[in-house]
Amino acid sequence: MEKIRIDKDGVIAMVTLSNPGKLNAIDISMWHGLAETFHALSADESLRCIIVTGAEGNFAAGADIEEFSSVRSSYAQGVDYHTKSIARALDAIARCVHPTIAAIEGVCVGGGLEIASACDLRIASPASRFGIPINRLGFPLAPGELQGLLQLVGKAVALEILLEGRVFDAAEAKEKGLLHRVVDDVPAEARQTAQRIAQGAPLAARMNKKLARRLSPEVAPLTEEELRDAFSFFHSGDYREGVRAFLEKRKPEFNGQ
Repeated sequence: MEKIRIDKDGVIAMVTLSNPGKLNAIDISMWHGLAETFHALSADESLRCIIVTGAEGNFAAGADIEEFSSVRSSYAQGVDYHTKSIARALDAIARCVHPTIAAIEGVCVGGGLEIASACDLRIASPASRFGIPINRLGFPLAPGELQGLLQLVGKAVALEILLEGRVFDAAEAKEKGLLHRVVDDVPAEARQTAQRIAQGAPLAARMNKKLARRLSPEVAPLTEEELRDAFSFFHSGDYREGVRAFLEKRKPEFNGQ
């Protein structure tokens, strides 16, 4: 089964995340697939809207931690993983010329929430769950990923989400500004929203996206020293303990080193 599925219905495309048995956790092949998928869809001028959703009743449960030992076991691998694999995928979604809708059911945490946040609109079911509980894994949010969260909800909410590491419901997610709508029938509402978008002038929609991005404040890129510091956690015992504890299904014991 393809982990990134694409279905087209006229001018609307559906991108489905699928990693069966893992709540659609995003592995490295899926990050690469998302980047390629959105580059291709963005170049398809016949489209007017893209819906992103997850298979089997969940959006996505974040990165696939079981593969960390092979794809981000060292500092160099970790930097590449975040600044190339994840960043390239999120950038492709955010810069897609067509309007994008995240149709969220079930779990939407970690990398799943980052994917949803990169979309233009977010619609969720009342039973969906949100959060970025990576403090339990012993590492912070990468700079590029944190920047996207900050642009969406601001400093106060971003820090609350990251420092507490709580998983919270859709009502709270909407209150925090993560969601536009909470509805019982997410697929139907996403489809109706996409149809409303598709009925508008596509050039106007693309220009609105382009100008909104251009007129939004952007911070200066981090220096090389700041980047090295941001990813220094890969050398820490807390990082190794967090990942090991997750895989062993036990509570981690952090010591700040």
